[in-house]
Amino acid sequence: MLLNRIWVALIAIAMIMACGKAFIFHDFDIFKLLVENLFESVKNGFEMVIYLTGALCLWMGVMNIGEQAGIVSSLSWFVSPLFSRLFPEIPKGHPASGAIMLNYSANMLGLDNAATPIGLKAIKLLQDLNPSKDTASNAQIMFLVLNTSGLTIIPVSIIGYRAMADGATDPTIVFLPILFATFFATLTGLILVAIKQKINLFDRVIFAYIGGLSFLIFGLLAWCIYSPDSVNFISSFVGNFILLITITGFVIYGFVKKINVYESFVEGAKSGFDIALSILPYVIAILAAVSLFRTSGAMQSLFSGIEYVLVFVGVNSLEFIDSLPVAFMKPFSGPAARALMLEIFQTNGVESFVGRLASTFQGCSDTTFYILAVYFGSVKIKKIRYAASVGLIADFVGIVSSIFLAYIFYT
Repeated sequence: MLLNRIWVALIAIAMIMACGKAFIFHDFDIFKLLVENLFESVKNGFEMVIYLTGALCLWMGVMNIGEQAGIVSSLSWFVSPLFSRLFPEIPKGHPASGAIMLNYSANMLGLDNAATPIGLKAIKLLQDLNPSKDTASNAQIMFLVLNTSGLTIIPVSIIGYRAMADGATDPTIVFLPILFATFFATLTGLILVAIKQKINLFDRVIFAYIGGLSFLIFGLLAWCIYSPDSVNFISSFVGNFILLITITGFVIYGFVKKINVYESFVEGAKSGFDIALSILPYVIAILAAVSLFRTSGAMQSLFSGIEYVLVFVGVNSLEFIDSLPVAFMKPFSGPAARALMLEIFQTNGVESFVGRLASTFQGCSDTTFYILAVYFGSVKIKKIRYAASVGLIADFVGIVSSIFLAYIFYT
């Protein structure tokens, strides 16, 4: 499968580059550096899963309360007209629809820590409906492609990182470019999967939902244009308020329904620990390969080659090249891409063109390979079919859109 080939290619290219540095340019320390960074990445991957375990236990517990109280089923009813067409394999009223809706809502608010645990719950519910347990179903592919394209209406976390950076004067300037870039990426992913699965996007219900979402997005655009000073406060307030009101609402509603919410939470939280253990090998595999590829110098050579080709064909505006490491890293690892973004903030400035574009790259898509590895790994799916290729095309559209939007909004 594609993920297997890319993983092997990253390691093989890294080794070839390292051998070239050692035996041609006499840089014999390269192997020591590769090993040090390899084990550092493995350590970071383990720590990442340890941190994720807490978030998983929290949200698995909350979701269990929601299921027993009937909240997830109610959400399923709300989106059933749309989901019955996009996910025809999901029976009407099935809790998977509610979990998918919660996951997409968390993604739209840029709440990464909430989205992943809920998404893992959703993929497990979809796996219960999957007749071929080692092969991704149509519903799982649609869910993950729309997940990886990462439509973000309010990028809470990225605005927060920008606000904390030295020299930040306009943290919310990335708000609209991220919104539009993720919208284009999500629309691309939806169209490609719909073509593959023979879903009619011109169906009146689908068209109404997409039209309504488009109206909401362009309404937000108008609000940002006419009330730019309030964007930062409202973005942060709305995201965190919705997060807390969801947890509180689930608990109180469960209590009113005479459910033992404490026992229900603990029962659900136990499953979070099991999920964390199951995804650890997949996280380690991705981070180890990326560490070797980056440390060997292959990543830098790749971007130098891109710059050479662009100059050769006559492209003059190459400021975006310095931000490309974030775009390349994001499909593999969110924390690694975030670290590169923060490094750019320090070296180029958070309000520089490069700093703003790096922020946009960080928000324009999700961690495609990480999500595919972790989500499918959690339910032991080995054959992912066209999920990776379509997800990467959507990511590419998001990256290209981000570059064009950056020249519109930041120059």
